Amino acid sequence: MSDTRIHRTVSADGTEIAGRVQGQGPPLVLIHGGIGDGDIAWEALLPHFTDRFTCYLPSTRGRGLSGDNPDHSPPRLEDDVTAFVDSIGEPVCLAGWSGSGAWVLGATAHSRSVAAVAAYEPGVVSVMREDDFARTRGTLERMGVATADGLLVDAVRAFAAWICTDNEIAALEETDFYERWAGCVPAMLRFVQQDASYEGPRSTDPEVLGTVTAPVLLLRGQQTALGTWFADSTQHIAQHVADAHVRELPGLGHFAPVLAPESIANQLISFFESVRQQAPTDSYTRRFTPAAPAG
Repeated sequence: MSDTRIHRTVSADGTEIAGRVQGQGPPLVLIHGGIGDGDIAWEALLPHFTDRFTCYLPSTRGRGLSGDNPDHSPPRLEDDVTAFVDSIGEPVCLAGWSGSGAWVLGATAHSRSVAAVAAYEPGVVSVMREDDFARTRGTLERMGVATADGLLVDAVRAFAAWICTDNEIAALEETDFYERWAGCVPAMLRFVQQDASYEGPRSTDPEVLGTVTAPVLLLRGQQTALGTWFADSTQHIAQHVADAHVRELPGLGHFAPVLAPESIANQLISFFESVRQQAPTDSYTRRFTPAAPAG
C-alpha cells in the first residue's frame, strides 16, 4: 500500500492512533474489525472508494501504525476511533466491520463529527445465543494455544473456521490471507480477553444506541456463518438507533469485504452519497456545527 500520507492523532489516554490516507473527496474513515488492521482490512475495497472519498485507514491501539497501550477495553477502543474522526476537522462518514461495529457506534454516539455510519455484520455480544457462545469460546481457546506456541497462522486458520463458510475458506486458501493477517492475532486476543472481562456500560446498550442520531446502515450477508448471531445483532441495533437502514446481501459471507468487495463498496457508496446529497439543513451539517458557548 502506497504511503500517500499518514494522519496521526492522540487517543484520550495518550495513545497515538495513526492511519494512511488515500483518495480525494469527502472524508471516509474505515475501521478494521476484531482481527486485521488499517492497512489490510479494507485493501480490496479501497480502489472502489478513492475516486470518490478521501479514505482514512486508522488502526486501533497495538496494530498497524498506531502506538500501543495495555488497556484494550471497549471504551478505550471507542476512544481511539472517536479521537481519530474528531481530528479530521470536518464531518466524516464512518464504516466498521464485525468487531468494530461497537466501536464505530460508540464513536458516533460521543462525537459530533460523524455524519453517517455503516457497519458490515456488527456483533453484539449480549445477544449471542449459548450455542454460538460455546463455539466462540472454543475457537478463542484454540487461538490462544496456537499463539502461545508461536503459530500465528494456525491461529488465523482457527479464526476463519469459526466465522467463514466453506466457500470463503476455499477462496482464502488461494490467497496469502493467513500469512498477512497473522500479525494481527495478538492484538485481537487482547481485545477479546478484555472485552470478555469488561463489566461497564457498552456502546451497544439500548441507552447509548438511543443517543445515535446519525443515519446508520447495517449490512448482513445472507450466506454468512454465525448467521443467527449477526441477524440478532442487527435487529438489536436497528431497534434502538433513531435512523436505521438494514440491508441483507444475497450470496455473501462475513469476509465479503475481502472476497466480494464491489458488492460491499456499492452499498456503502450509495448510502453515504445519499446522506451527503440531502439538504444542508439536515443532520449532516447540524451534527458538526459547534454548540454556542454558554451565556
